[in-house]
Amino acid sequence: MKYCRFQSGSEALVDGNGSNRRSPSSPQGGEMRYVGDHRRQTHSRIVENASYGLRQNGAEGLSVVELMKLAGLTHGGFYNHFESRAALVGEAIAFAMDQMVERWKKLANRKAGGDRFETLIADYLSSRHRDNPRQGCALPALAADVARSSPSEQRALASKLEEMIDILVEVLPAERPQQARQIATSSIATMVGSIVLSRAVGAGKLSDDILDAGRTTVCGRTHKRQRRTAKAMSCDKP
Repeated sequence: MKYCRFQSGSEALVDGNGSNRRSPSSPQGGEMRYVGDHRRQTHSRIVENASYGLRQNGAEGLSVVELMKLAGLTHGGFYNHFESRAALVGEAIAFAMDQMVERWKKLANRKAGGDRFETLIADYLSSRHRDNPRQGCALPALAADVARSSPSEQRALASKLEEMIDILVEVLPAERPQQARQIATSSIATMVGSIVLSRAVGAGKLSDDILDAGRTTVCGRTHKRQRRTAKAMSCDKP
């Protein structure tokens, strides 16, 4: 715990958790904004570091003390930022899945046409993703734990999963909306399962084979439909 001196000469007692405990002379104007900004930055730092830690260790793998320690803080100020551990886990899940959504958007914007779907699949079902759970998708790392967790954590995961499905739907413009959503949903389910199994068996040929089988299966769904559509169109010709 330490005093922070503001430009006007006033001081505020701030602890290691980013909380303003007591102010001998209450800060005004820009100083109040500083305290508010510092609290928001601390909150974001807790969420981000918790997100990395949970993806590495699982949703039930870290206590409140350990989650706060990841951000370089003590657990004393936890409830200044979150109502419960479940609230922090929910925000951490949302942060992790937002990272995946943003990655997919950037990758999709770099490609044109039908290549976008295959690009997203290849990126997800890669050795890079398999070997880096800490910064990877939250679904293979946390979904099984969240299924046994609080409704708030489940809602956070479900909301972001919908966003991931929507992105895959957008890169399947040749499909009817209902069919595109079905392909997108089943593709994500297959990809998540492939990453889970490829990590579970450890690095090696079997792990690589699982990723390869996942890519072939997911991409094959759109290729088969394209062939069926082309065949139907050829049959319709007089």
